[in-house]
Amino acid sequence: MAVRIVVGAQFGDEGKGKIVDFFGSQADIVARFNGGNNAGHTVVVGKNTYKFHLMPSGAVQGKKCLIGAGVAIDPRVLVEEIESLKKTGIHAKLVIDKRAHIIMPYHIELDEAKEKAKGKAKIGTTKRGIGPCYSDRVSRIGITFADLIDSKRLKKRLLDVFPLKKKELEQVYGFKSTLSQEKIFNEYSALGKKLKKHAGDVSLEVDNAINEKKEVLLEGAQGTFLDTDFGTYPFVTSSHPIAGAALIGIGLGLKKINECIGVVKAYSTRVGSGPMPTELKGRLGEIIREKGAEFGTTTGRPRRVGWIDLTMLRTAQRLNNFTDLAITKLDVLSGLKELKACNSIKIGGKTLKEWPADLQELHKAKPQYKKFKPFVLPEKIEKFDDLPEEAIDYLQFVSGEMGVPIKIVSFGPKRSSTLLLY
Repeated sequence: MAVRIVVGAQFGDEGKGKIVDFFGSQADIVARFNGGNNAGHTVVVGKNTYKFHLMPSGAVQGKKCLIGAGVAIDPRVLVEEIESLKKTGIHAKLVIDKRAHIIMPYHIELDEAKEKAKGKAKIGTTKRGIGPCYSDRVSRIGITFADLIDSKRLKKRLLDVFPLKKKELEQVYGFKSTLSQEKIFNEYSALGKKLKKHAGDVSLEVDNAINEKKEVLLEGAQGTFLDTDFGTYPFVTSSHPIAGAALIGIGLGLKKINECIGVVKAYSTRVGSGPMPTELKGRLGEIIREKGAEFGTTTGRPRRVGWIDLTMLRTAQRLNNFTDLAITKLDVLSGLKELKACNSIKIGGKTLKEWPADLQELHKAKPQYKKFKPFVLPEKIEKFDDLPEEAIDYLQFVSGEMGVPIKIVSFGPKRSSTLLLY
């Protein structure tokens, strides 16, 4: 029996979908614990490419998939993903926690209106309504999945909440909304009927599975440094992507976790605004972006690209306590004429080995680089020793500086382009 958490160690987009898919073959249950459809996981199986925004990646493996209370759900997106899977012959075994909150149409309009009002100070959200949904949750005016699937409750909740949201849109932001309470109710009560059969208690499901000695895999969205508290605030997501959030987002007690897999891209990427000390803005950055297909799964926006940052990853290790590493996209570095890793940063004359608590100081950070010999990966890789010595040196440096062993090395999008070291 094992309970594994898969967590992104950087800014998200580390390749968690592939790693979850890899471990999904061993799992009985795959459960999502945070975020909304502002993030995406891409899984490549043979000639098929699956892009999930809400559905846990284990669906491709035919596993029982759970969406926990910590997830913000856009029911329109989820229904689309369920139907899309059906077209490939996959009928999702899905359970949705009744406590999970629902992204409503006014949340999406509010997201757009707030970003526009901020002008140059905008954060760069995906405008999918996730932030306003989580805001309503903590303001105690949110609509839950239990409300969505009960038409009487949904009508009552909209009667209480919609006038407040419409007033906020029009009087605070001057946003001309075309939404009506009746229109929302008709659409969302219909969505609730489609999804009602999936309603359940995810916390209880997972606890029962653990007691029955089953394998449980917990997956999150985004990455450590988009965490609301420990990320580069305010350039963060609206939930907690770190390992501790899995306990809250699913509803688990302490001492239930056996493994925490930290997913580390072999370089760094980031979508949207915010500090990124190792960013490459020239031609080399463009080359890495093109080789790595670094464009957002959800928005298609080009990702910012940079060298791997060990000051960032040491901090990620402290926040998550990884037991193992999965290093992805090693192939993207193959053939580059230079290769570097940031081993420390200087801020105001001080040399730091980890990121500061005031993460806005990172705008002034000067990376201190360690140079590595470039490498070219062979066409055939079946074991770790098939990797070039220069690539092994690079990987061992990352592992050694983080103090965490490498369990997986990924060097391509296919399942076969994966090495399991132990």
